[in-house]
Amino acid sequence: MKVTVLGAGSWGTTLALVLVEKGHQVTLWTYKESQAQLLREKRENPAFLPGIPLPALLTISTDIEASCMGRELIVAAVPAQFLRSVIEKIRHLDLEKTVICNVAKGIEVGSLMTMSEVLLDVLEHERKENIAILSGPSHAEEVCRKIPTALVTASFRHSTAKFVQDAFMLPYFRVYVNEDIRGVELGGAIKNVIAIAAGISDGAGFGDNTKAAIMTRGVYEITRLGVKMGAQPITFAGLSGIGDLIVTCMSRHSRNRWVGEQVGKGRKLEDVLGEMVMVAEGVATSKSIHELSIKHHIEMPMASEVYHVLFKGKDPYQATYDLMTRDAKGE
Repeated sequence: MKVTVLGAGSWGTTLALVLVEKGHQVTLWTYKESQAQLLREKRENPAFLPGIPLPALLTISTDIEASCMGRELIVAAVPAQFLRSVIEKIRHLDLEKTVICNVAKGIEVGSLMTMSEVLLDVLEHERKENIAILSGPSHAEEVCRKIPTALVTASFRHSTAKFVQDAFMLPYFRVYVNEDIRGVELGGAIKNVIAIAAGISDGAGFGDNTKAAIMTRGVYEITRLGVKMGAQPITFAGLSGIGDLIVTCMSRHSRNRWVGEQVGKGRKLEDVLGEMVMVAEGVATSKSIHELSIKHHIEMPMASEVYHVLFKGKDPYQATYDLMTRDAKGE
């Protein structure tokens, strides 16, 4: 199968490696000619996956049109807030027979669209049934070293999700099928906001009790908004919900948790983001989730406090106090 991965960050590069190992003909696209040249020469992605060799069979390209024409599968692995601008570059191509699988986890700022909605908004002639999502607890730093990982793919059509499942499945890379694309998308996006809360807790010096409360109540907040937006509640008990939440709140690899930790230690958000090579999707998405909670009249106290700490300068200790002293209520 001819496959193109859009985005040569850590996750895009890792998925390209998985697809090459699966036996597909894979092109990895990057918009930077300097990065493409470096990857070709070193056969490594030193900025994102140092020490992991890139196989000779993996093609590196900066020509997005040539990379996407005639492909059976396109994997969109660019950060959520850049997905629209990248997909705009191929909106004129005939992609009627191409499955497009998004792997970014976020909600677009401004439009408040999920990533599948962004794809359908840009690709006006794209068939809804050809859109898929791949999500779940999956740090690139572990997958590229073939550490056993389980994910979930979802689509508007079961056969499309099954197609993505078959495209990726390896002994160390297990993919399940789910038909609730809205729930899979929202679980992956909102958990990043909760992970920032967990990081803030770490940075502020709180303990395991605090983090357990954050994660548990976080699932509740995710589910409340998700169900209001049409998702199935059971989805949030799966890999794209509580599974992804656990790994993102706990792991040393988690960018979102790390951002929260630095802010919890008293650092300014702009300084923290300024020294990062990778993107912490939860930062921008916290704005979108804050607006969605207001739009849908859903109470999301932790997500709200994250928004106010990140963008309104609220003190993390005050945010914690305000959460703990809310009116008593049943679970």
